[in-house]
Amino acid sequence: MQGKKDDKEQERVGERERTDEQDQVKEQEVTYEIYAAMPDDGKRYEIIDGSLMLMSPGPSTNHQFVSGELEFLLRQSCKSEYVIFDAPLDVILSKVDVFQPDLVMIHRSRMQIVTSRGIEGPPDLAVEIVSPGSRSRDKVIKMKSYAKYGVEEYWVVDTESRTLEQYRLLDSPIYELHAVFERDDPVASDKLPCVSFTVSDIFKELGSFG
Repeated sequence: MQGKKDDKEQERVGERERTDEQDQVKEQEVTYEIYAAMPDDGKRYEIIDGSLMLMSPGPSTNHQFVSGELEFLLRQSCKSEYVIFDAPLDVILSKVDVFQPDLVMIHRSRMQIVTSRGIEGPPDLAVEIVSPGSRSRDKVIKMKSYAKYGVEEYWVVDTESRTLEQYRLLDSPIYELHAVFERDDPVASDKLPCVSFTVSDIFKELGSFG
C-alpha cells in the first residue's frame, strides 16, 4: 500500500516539475531549441516572436474534414511537383518563429528545407483553416509572419462562411488579398499552376456533421 502512495506522490512531483519548467519557459524568450526540449504535456504550441503560444483545443470534425478533403485534392493535382504536409508539423521560419499551419506545400526543387525537425524555411503555400478561437491569430499575427519570411502564397479557409481567401506576397513584404473563392468558384493560382478544384469540393459534405 505504501508503495502505491509513493508512486502517486512521485507522479505529482513530476507533474509539478513539468508545470514549473513550462512556466519558466513562458517567462523568457523562447527559441526553437528551448521549445524542442520541453516535456510533452499533450498540448500544441507555436512560437511567435519569441513568445510561446498555446494553440486552440483539438480541431473540430468540420475542421478535420475540410483539411482532409483539401489535402486530398491538392495531392491529386500537385503531388508530382510538390510535397504536401499537414499538421502537426513544425515550420521553423527562424529560431523565434515556429508555426504549425494546417497544410503546407513545398516544391520538389526545394526539398532541402524538409528536414527531420520539420520544414526549415518558408513553404511555397501555407494554409490555415480558421476557427473562432484562431481567427485573429491566423488573419493578423500569422499573416504578418508568413509574409515577413517569404511564404509566397497564403490561404485562409473559413468553414463557417465556406470561403477560401487567397493572399499573394508583394515586394514589401506584405500580403495582398488576391481573391475570395466561394461556392462553385474554381480555385486557381499563377504561382501554383497545378491547383485545380472548386471551393464546393472541400465543403460539400459538411452537412453530415452535427
